[in-house]
Amino acid sequence: MWRAFFLAVGIFVVVLGGQCLVLDRYVLAGEQPAQQAGMYAFQPQPEPSRDIIPAEWAPWTMLSTGAVMILYSLTLNRGQ
Repeated sequence: MWRAFFLAVGIFVVVLGGQCLVLDRYVLAGEQPAQQAGMYAFQPQPEPSRDIIPAEWAPWTMLSTGAVMILYSLTLNRGQ
């Protein structure tokens, strides 16, 4: 069970590191308010979007950490 857990986490971290390597920023859109009927209905303002900009070292750190976790999972015993 531990083997599958470490393998899954390692693959996830490698994929996330690869995404950070390719993309410059992640934009999380704000929640859009529900439209109300009527001409004079109150229209709340939409929430602003949030930008997540990964540091320069983050992609390479995630790629190497994920690779080490995958290699570690391959060295664990299968019987447990």
